[in-house]
Amino acid sequence: MKFADFFAGQVIEAGPHAITEDEVVGFARQWDPQWFHTDAQAAADGVFGGLIASGWHTCSIAMRLAVQAALEGSESFASPGIDHIRWARPVRPGDALRLRAEVIEARRSDTRARLGILRWRWQLFNQHQAEVLDAMVTSLFRLR
Repeated sequence: MKFADFFAGQVIEAGPHAITEDEVVGFARQWDPQWFHTDAQAAADGVFGGLIASGWHTCSIAMRLAVQAALEGSESFASPGIDHIRWARPVRPGDALRLRAEVIEARRSDTRARLGILRWRWQLFNQHQAEVLDAMVTSLFRLR
């Protein structure tokens, strides 16, 4: 999508993305090697009763879905950050995640005429419609 296609109140959906145990463990071994992400046997006796995906893995899935649904081929070039992030429930192998992204604001910069600013809320839901991620994201677009 191009920046001009975004508007406040717009909802963009994508997914699902099915999570496998290999994906959970592989991501965690490289980026978040804590036992409840990497060791199924130890995790079975932990507070979550089994392996859970890293929150950072969950964010990466949201990013991929946002790119596939809206950012691929756009003028998006960076993000100054995330204002808020919450991992509401654990993501487990076997879950199928879908993205719901709501545009909060799409505006041109007051100080840089060729800069578009998109503020949007990303939520990931599992196959039971339970929210697993809530994030307020800002994306920047280079306008012509």
